[in-house]
Amino acid sequence: MSQIQSFSRQNCVLLAVLCGKHADKRALARSGPEAKRLRPSYPFPELSSSGRLEVHTLFNPTPEQFLEAQRVVQPNFLYIQGQQLEDEKEIGSLVWGDNDVSDPQAFSCLISPPFPTIVYLEVPIGEKLAQTVHSKGIPYVIYWRNSFSSYAASHFRHALMSVVQSSVSHTWDAFQLAHASFRLYCVRNNHVQSVKLGPRLLGDAPKINITPPENEMAEEEEGSSEVFPAIKIYDDDINMKFLLCGVPSTLDPCLLGSLEDGLNALLNIEIRGCKLQNRISASPPPLHAASLPRGMVTMCCDITTCSSSHVSLLVSGSAQTCFDDQLLESHIKDEIIEKSKLVRALPNTDGKLSSSEPLTSMSTASGASTFEVWMTLPKWAAQVLKHLAPEISYRSLVALGIGCINGTPVASFDRRDADCLLFFCTSQQKGLVSENGPYFHLPRWSASLTKDRMKAGPSSLKAKLKPATMRPIPHSRKQQMHPFMGFPEATAHETSQVKPNLSAAPPAKHNSIPTAPASHRKSTLGPSHAQSIIQLNPLPLKKHGCDRLPIQMCSEGDFLKDVMQFLIQRGHNRLVPHGGLAEFPEAILNAKRLDLYNLYKEVVSRGGFYVGNGINWKGQVFSKMRNHTVTNRMTVCIHYLLD
Repeated sequence: MSQIQSFSRQNCVLLAVLCGKHADKRALARSGPEAKRLRPSYPFPELSSSGRLEVHTLFNPTPEQFLEAQRVVQPNFLYIQGQQLEDEKEIGSLVWGDNDVSDPQAFSCLISPPFPTIVYLEVPIGEKLAQTVHSKGIPYVIYWRNSFSSYAASHFRHALMSVVQSSVSHTWDAFQLAHASFRLYCVRNNHVQSVKLGPRLLGDAPKINITPPENEMAEEEEGSSEVFPAIKIYDDDINMKFLLCGVPSTLDPCLLGSLEDGLNALLNIEIRGCKLQNRISASPPPLHAASLPRGMVTMCCDITTCSSSHVSLLVSGSAQTCFDDQLLESHIKDEIIEKSKLVRALPNTDGKLSSSEPLTSMSTASGASTFEVWMTLPKWAAQVLKHLAPEISYRSLVALGIGCINGTPVASFDRRDADCLLFFCTSQQKGLVSENGPYFHLPRWSASLTKDRMKAGPSSLKAKLKPATMRPIPHSRKQQMHPFMGFPEATAHETSQVKPNLSAAPPAKHNSIPTAPASHRKSTLGPSHAQSIIQLNPLPLKKHGCDRLPIQMCSEGDFLKDVMQFLIQRGHNRLVPHGGLAEFPEAILNAKRLDLYNLYKEVVSRGGFYVGNGINWKGQVFSKMRNHTVTNRMTVCIHYLLD
């Protein structure tokens, strides 16, 4: 069994250089609280620090200031934007104040070591400039081959940064996802005439190094014809529904192909950073057992993806491969990334529209109009996407315009994202835009409700209201089941010491309506519904060995060490800082590190959050924490407790 491996939280340090007479004025205008946007038709996303992305900005620097900024900041991402013209429709060449630095040789001399990993040149006709920069040994250079509009550049840049702020070490796949978003919204809606006019990438795709064991290498040197066997992954495909932000349109190859490429790049990022957490022997699938060669074994592998999603894969291969953790992990990555296309669109032979009318809901894409697209993908990939959708800090799904995945809304989708995406869609259908801009359709259920109320009138509505209908809906505390989720032993240990005063449950009332038998209920599920169900992962997690003292006797250091070990054991390595106990937890409230110890201690001593015993958070809990101030209620601490 493999040991759990922790990895550091690598941050991306971005140095952005803006130039032109209007660059600094526009930035100052946007920073004011009551500043008006210069272009209300398109809300240009601001370039700011977020997630693992740390942004430093220069306006019209001199060459000396640019060199000094590189020395101080030491960026691993260098973003160079062309001159901001007055009309702001296009981006011009590189002019920093009175200095023209558009010459390739002159500009490349300004990039000093240590060289960044990525250089993004947002300048027109930048191929020669990019080749010169790339020749200095910089791994990846992004450039535009022709002239382009500031709208298309802003959309691509925002999509690229949305991926980078979550995964900074996968430039190749981040570019593929951002380029898919560019084709999905800019090219399809004729804001760019051809894909060839879009951004390009200089650099090689990363390769997965697979080093066979020494005895296997010796056999190859002796001339053995036997080749080191590759593994095989057994998994079924399911159909999954995605709701994309936009107006109804034909499901053409450009739309489907762009969404395929974007989702494949997203999943490749997850797999490139995956870690093998556990493996156990398993039986091969019945239909494949007879076809397995002699000497092949089958393993059920528990892996944690780049964003801490847990999945299990049934894998078969040689004994040498399956019993070597590092070799097995490398083969899994190679099999998924190099040899398979994970996401495939369902064929649309009739050329139908995606939907007859926009699908709208306030819980999806901030109430913007959406349309549905069905894709086919492996079950484990669907499980990863369902895990990423509720993550408020995960922005890669928003970059593709995905607002909902199989009924799960994408939590990081906000109103500004919808405004930016619908700008490209609604410009082609101006007749659909009303006073509310792109939010021109009410949900179908609310539209019919409004229509009925208008017909009925206020008097009839008043007569129909009953006191019983005004009672509050009881809140259900039933938790959803997620793969690899269990009740932590540490929490069970603490709550077992507290005896909350719970009233006895009332006796069950007999219902006059008979309940349908289980066989009948199962038969009501259609085949399409059965295909969309994602099976829970049967492989249990390793139990957390809580060896600390009870919370009343435990020191704060021992408590935080136990929490960190618990997070690492559950695969949430991104929540554990590289500095260990000295930097945990990373959350800062009221200029102090979050007092997680006293927060947990006070809540547990009162029976826990889910007991419903009416905890006075402001008076009983927050006042005992080091973060407490008189003017701050600190309600955000509840979210850290739930996590």
